[in-house]
Amino acid sequence: MSILGRLFGNKKETSKPIVERNMFNLQINDIVTFDLEDYKVVGKIDYDDHGFKWYIYQLEGTHKTLWLSVEMDDELNLGIYKKIKLPIQEPIPKKISYEGTTFYLDESGKARVIGAGRSENLTGLTCEYYDFYDDSDEKALSLEKWGNEIEVSIGYEIEEYELKIIASS
Repeated sequence: MSILGRLFGNKKETSKPIVERNMFNLQINDIVTFDLEDYKVVGKIDYDDHGFKWYIYQLEGTHKTLWLSVEMDDELNLGIYKKIKLPIQEPIPKKISYEGTTFYLDESGKARVIGAGRSENLTGLTCEYYDFYDDSDEKALSLEKWGNEIEVSIGYEIEEYELKIIASS
C-alpha cells in the first residue's frame, strides 16, 4: 500500500454514512444536549398500544439520568422525566398528590414494548401505563406497571428547539 493509502485509508473500505438524527431515530450512544448538559443515549423503549406508538430514550448525564418521551399525536410531543420514589398501591387511583401538586389520571392502557441498549431485556413484554397531569397541564406524572413493579416518573413538556442531537458514528 502506498504512503497516501496508509495515511488516508484504503479507498475500497466504505464506512456507513451517518443517518441524520431526529426525535424518532435516536441511536444508542448518540449525545443529546438539554439544559446545557450532555446526555448519552443508553436505552430506548418502543411502545405500541394497538398501533399507537411512542418512544422513550434513557439519557445518562454526568450526575443524573433523564428519560426523553417522544410521541406524535397530531403534533410532536416531547417530555423530560425523572424517576421518583412514590409508593403506589393497586388499584391505581384517579388522582395522586406529590410534593404539593395533585395529578389527575388522563389516560391509561397496555402497550407491547421493544427495548434497545440498557432496556433490551424488556423486548416482548407488556407494560400497563397511566398518565397523570396537574390542573395546568404543565407537570406530568407517569406510572408504568411491569409485572408486580410500579415505576413512577415526574416530568414536563419541552420543545424540540431545547434539544441538540449529536449522532454517534
